[in-house]
Amino acid sequence: MRKDVRILLVGEPKVGKTSLIMSLVSEEFPEVVPYRVEEITIPADVTPERVPTHIVDYSEAEQTDEQLFQEISKANVICIVYAVNNKTSIEKVTDHWIPLITENTDKDSRVPLILVGNKSDLVEHSSMETILPIMNQYSEIETCVECSAKNLKNISELFYYAQKAVLHPTGPLYCPEKKDMKPLCVKALTRIFKVSDLDNDGILNDIELNFFQRVCFNSPLEPQALEDVKNVVRKNLIDGVQHNGLTLKGFLFLHTLFIQRGRHETTWTVLRRFGYDDDLELNQDYLFPPLKIPPDCTTELNHNAYLFLQSVFDKHDKDRDCALSPDELRDLFDVFPYMPWGPDVNNTVCTNDQGWITYQGYLSQWTLTTYLDVQRCLEYLGYLGYSIIAEQESQAAGITVTRAKKIDLQKKQTQRNVFRCNVFGDMGSGKSGFLQAFLGRNLVRQKMIKEEHRSYYAISTTYVYGQEKYLLLHEVFPDFDYLTDADMACDIVCLVYDVSNPYSFEYCAKVFKQYVMDSKTPCMMIAAKSDLPEVKQMYGCSPLEFCRRHKMPPPQSFTCNTAAEPNREIYTKLTTMAMYPHARLRCMCTCNRCTFCLCQNLLNSELLQTVRAKLYAVVLRRHIIQEDLTSSTFWLRASVGATVFAVLGFAVYRLLLKTR
Repeated sequence: MRKDVRILLVGEPKVGKTSLIMSLVSEEFPEVVPYRVEEITIPADVTPERVPTHIVDYSEAEQTDEQLFQEISKANVICIVYAVNNKTSIEKVTDHWIPLITENTDKDSRVPLILVGNKSDLVEHSSMETILPIMNQYSEIETCVECSAKNLKNISELFYYAQKAVLHPTGPLYCPEKKDMKPLCVKALTRIFKVSDLDNDGILNDIELNFFQRVCFNSPLEPQALEDVKNVVRKNLIDGVQHNGLTLKGFLFLHTLFIQRGRHETTWTVLRRFGYDDDLELNQDYLFPPLKIPPDCTTELNHNAYLFLQSVFDKHDKDRDCALSPDELRDLFDVFPYMPWGPDVNNTVCTNDQGWITYQGYLSQWTLTTYLDVQRCLEYLGYLGYSIIAEQESQAAGITVTRAKKIDLQKKQTQRNVFRCNVFGDMGSGKSGFLQAFLGRNLVRQKMIKEEHRSYYAISTTYVYGQEKYLLLHEVFPDFDYLTDADMACDIVCLVYDVSNPYSFEYCAKVFKQYVMDSKTPCMMIAAKSDLPEVKQMYGCSPLEFCRRHKMPPPQSFTCNTAAEPNREIYTKLTTMAMYPHARLRCMCTCNRCTFCLCQNLLNSELLQTVRAKLYAVVLRRHIIQEDLTSSTFWLRASVGATVFAVLGFAVYRLLLKTR
């Protein structure tokens, strides 16, 4: 809505412009009328539309043409006043005033005009027969009002219609020549219908109509009023009502009827509730609500947003196969001004055997968009009508801004659900295969991907200790000399080398030393193409020794050249390390330094094996033990043995701690 309305009154001298303004303000006809009154501001709480209104008078005797032109350029609506008893003043409307206004206004920003026939108290006839042809000739004329400043007839109505012409203009909605709505208006109302059709059956049933009414006008329709509306459509349109619900044709017909009957404020209320501005474009404030994101924080969808997106998916998955076919996807994005997802999305998220985006892939893509470009996510949610359907203040209500990562590290816990893994590797090292394997695609399926549809991202879910988390893999370009802080911003780094290429590991070592070694970001080395013969890497030390020196897990063998889907265990390990970077987890390795490995070594040690064998032997010789139970020497030997075992165990524990 506009912040204010500026009304300019023009016309020939002595037609009553000043009298009209003074009669409105004082509610009585002035005995003495000056040439011109100063600009008057009517407060918002006095006007019907609750908008401050400025009324500007024009006087040929006191103002120059230049001042007139300036006022015309500033006006939101212009009232051309004529005297109904003065034929010359009526002729001047078309001969002088309309051409003058047209010349001094921007062609793209059309200023609505109101024709005002004053002094109706002096004649018994109406001037409408003369004015109607003029109204039909000029589409910018909104309406004509006959009034009397002396009798106070239609004075308040005149300024109400002037306000209405600005706040609820007919021009963008309706074409008088064709007697039909304009294409942009039809397009906007079609989107509104599809957003409001919650079950996507092409019909607004009673529940959907009542929800629509409550959202737009804050009150549901009474059952009888609802039937009356449908009966009006039935009488005028054969297929306007089907299965006792309103079709798109019926919905558009109703709004055409509102406009034709002068109730275009009803249509404007609906349009503005769904985010449209005066040009029938979605408002930028609606699409991009303010959202503050502090440094070192990320953005995720919250529970309510996921529920809304799930309902959108269910609404368009007509065959209930938990995947969106190309037709279903186009139908889903029909409320967008463009297709937001390209072919690369199918190689970024999980798809079924037909290459259609699955339910999990659909939610993953939304998660990816929210993480990488939250402003675009807000825009997309706006097109889908999230704030209206979910009854939230704006799309920003569906976004969670996580706390700073450094706080997570301090508290040694995180509430985040999305973790980013930057994947580095030299050309041909197998990075792309590693990303696609995360989506369940083996080498055979990967070869079917076209180069122009390739994606540098892959996102899906993994489970860490029973919790569902999203892992986002990002393939970083191999030119590590030009890596920026944005390239390195992640939760875990993955270094991929080709075991069959002797020069592949050197790149990983350089990246690690230059960018990762001094950071607190955990890192994992991936020995890709492990199905091929392993060759010695032409580097100062082996990959295993390199990992040991830098206190990393040993290289993890990986291949996507499998008959079935590649193993996903490695991605769970990555997510676990990203989720618990403070713990420096080693429980997935054989590094001989972590707690897990030390315990394993202790359990497999010769000392423990000997003690275990002795215990087994004792159990097998129960008959001997039973005989010894009668003697006190048994208890003495048992006590000494337990003491020796405890001392040895403590000594081994101290030794292992020193070694670590």
